[in-house]
Amino acid sequence: MTEILDLFLHLPVHLENFVNAHGTLIYGLLFLIIFCETGLVITPFLPGDSLLFAIGAVAAKEGSSLNIWVAAVILLVAAILGDTVNYWIGRKSGGWMMRKFPKIVKPSHIEKTNEFFVRYGGKTIIIARFVPIVRTFAPFVAGSGHMDYRRFMFFNVIGAILWVGLLLPCGWFFGRIPFVQKNFELVVLGIIAISVLPMVIEIARAKMAKKKTDPGSLPTD
Repeated sequence: MTEILDLFLHLPVHLENFVNAHGTLIYGLLFLIIFCETGLVITPFLPGDSLLFAIGAVAAKEGSSLNIWVAAVILLVAAILGDTVNYWIGRKSGGWMMRKFPKIVKPSHIEKTNEFFVRYGGKTIIIARFVPIVRTFAPFVAGSGHMDYRRFMFFNVIGAILWVGLLLPCGWFFGRIPFVQKNFELVVLGIIAISVLPMVIEIARAKMAKKKTDPGSLPTD
């Protein structure tokens, strides 16, 4: 657990070490991480937003062999392909997986994702790109709910472009700032906090709405 936490909080250091040791294999690793985080419901814990930011920060360093343009293309393909695979997993076996593996495909995660779909419709696929956990389950829920595939792919591609296209440049520009370089763990925690904020707001709103409609919560004479 300590090693996982260290990996999250010191992503640029670990990325730089991997690049120095293995060179271009870093692109394969990045593809695998983003594909699994978006494409497999069993790996919602993998870094997403913070990883994209860290990649931009590492690529911005003078002398870095990590090419941000190559990384951007690879990450974009991984994000689109991951969501697509997750959609078809949900469409072909979503109901069975939810019944058979409730500890892996957690009902609470499905419920949170459904709340986003109820509120935002198909745009959930775009919004979910910026929300941990929901990002992993949104395409799965879309597939299990038989969302029109062409409509899904439209939101899938737009969401991936926005996600990669915003966070990589943010890492590139802000990663050069000395304060960010020296306090990257605080930046990671900030990114995580901002990412989960929409989910926290939705949960709070849902609880407040439930209290208002719950007969048991009404005062009695």
